[in-house]
Amino acid sequence: MYMRRLSQSVALVVLSVAAAGSLSLSAGQATAPNAPPAGQVPAPPRPPVNDSRASVEDYERWMTELSNWGRWGKDDELGAANLVTPAKRKQALALAKTGETVSMSHNPIMDKAADANEPLAHSVSIIAQSGIAVERQEFSFHGSTFTHLDALCHVSHDGKLYNGNLFKDVVTADGGCNKMSITNYKKGIVTRGVLLDIPRLKGVPYLEPSTHVYREDIEAWEKKTGLKIGPGDAIFLRTGRWARRDKEGPFANLSGYDGSFAPFLKQRDVAFIGSDGIQDVGRVSAFSLPIHQLALVALGVDILDNLDLEALSEAAARNNRWDFLFVVAPIPVMNGTGSLVNPIAIF
Repeated sequence: MYMRRLSQSVALVVLSVAAAGSLSLSAGQATAPNAPPAGQVPAPPRPPVNDSRASVEDYERWMTELSNWGRWGKDDELGAANLVTPAKRKQALALAKTGETVSMSHNPIMDKAADANEPLAHSVSIIAQSGIAVERQEFSFHGSTFTHLDALCHVSHDGKLYNGNLFKDVVTADGGCNKMSITNYKKGIVTRGVLLDIPRLKGVPYLEPSTHVYREDIEAWEKKTGLKIGPGDAIFLRTGRWARRDKEGPFANLSGYDGSFAPFLKQRDVAFIGSDGIQDVGRVSAFSLPIHQLALVALGVDILDNLDLEALSEAAARNNRWDFLFVVAPIPVMNGTGSLVNPIAIF
């Protein structure tokens, strides 16, 4: 609980106890903000909101049924990245046919906005006598602002991380992650990338805020493009977030996968997922980030958030190709929970 500093100006208020036993303020006799009228029975508490297609019970069951814990050994820290084998990388390299490269990163936001509570802060210093400019950058990359790659130690569920590791044993405020940190990807990620362009599927420039993307949307996209998502692939969901931001201005209620999409990830053995948002949409009781929790904790599927897929969408349409060679590497911060990245698609 966070303490708030009280104002220095104090109004003199006399408290009195009403005959009915409710608390009131004699200065104006103001009642509690949510108190029912006298004699009215208080309304029962509302049930937790769940606007997902799946129930909380489904999510809890999937945490076990979809689990990859122990699949690659009890000490494994890579999760579904194990699906990116040398053979998979060689297959992905064959997708680089024209040599065209496309960045999948959004330029860091530098002004506070609805989707940027903590924008990039930087300052440049000039060493005049030497003609040198140096710079300091400050950022908090988790959240809905910066393009970043999560580590498997980033999110827990019921006190556990991927492969059954206890969050309290792995993560500390002063030491970071002693397992499953971002340095596990220091050698880079090279695999087949697949763009899932749902606005293009639906014939719109972008999805409206808070739109849920379902399994049938992804399967309809596969049918439209002739693609088949398979083991070791990295899939990237375009909602048109940045196109909408350019036209309508910043907004916070992003679109993403409905949590009911999670079984697809296990059935197709997807290695990585990414989006131009934060993957999750809507509210599910006990699951604050349902896709993050199911992907990172149960499946060991790592996540790339806040990608910019607009240029990639244009390049894919121009080439009439929706799969490509995908390459990314993090800044190898020891014990880090993630990293800013600039992923590259190569056609």
